[in-house]
Amino acid sequence: MRQVVCKGGRLWLGEVTEADVAALHAVYGDPGATQHMPFAPLSVPQVADLVGEAVRAAAGEPRLLHVLAVLDPGERDPIGVARLRVDADHPHSAEIGLGLRPDHWGRGMGTDLVRLLLKYGFRQLGLHRIWGARSPANLPAQLAMLTAGMVEEGVLRHHVSTPQGWRDSVIHAALEDEWTER
Repeated sequence: MRQVVCKGGRLWLGEVTEADVAALHAVYGDPGATQHMPFAPLSVPQVADLVGEAVRAAAGEPRLLHVLAVLDPGERDPIGVARLRVDADHPHSAEIGLGLRPDHWGRGMGTDLVRLLLKYGFRQLGLHRIWGARSPANLPAQLAMLTAGMVEEGVLRHHVSTPQGWRDSVIHAALEDEWTER
């Protein structure tokens, strides 16, 4: 049985395992799901490498990288992936990233997932600041972060190199002393 690290109303977060490679390839290998990510769709071996890195990072002390399977309790396999990277120089702060299988889009699960990541970071990891960067064209991510209580802080110009060229990033953040769990 998978170890669940954080439960929300509709979604749970659990530790990523090697058994999740195929399920996570449904996110990382899908052209629609990766259209706003800084890389082209990944192959199964590339996803296996990412999962291996996540499993190794879970054993690190201090743990700086949390790659978690997004779980719908009604489904057998993970429906997405959530990432929280703690800043080694500023361990009170972390960056989040997330991806859901396209067949779960449009039902508010992105907002639920952002809320769950904030809960995990603030309540379980004791963070003070959690931030995320999104493509300016990724309006569903904008809506999810704003609805979950994150504040849009500004734009980093030419922040990410993508297969299509340099891309700006819009930064959203939440602070522990301003955040309220919804």
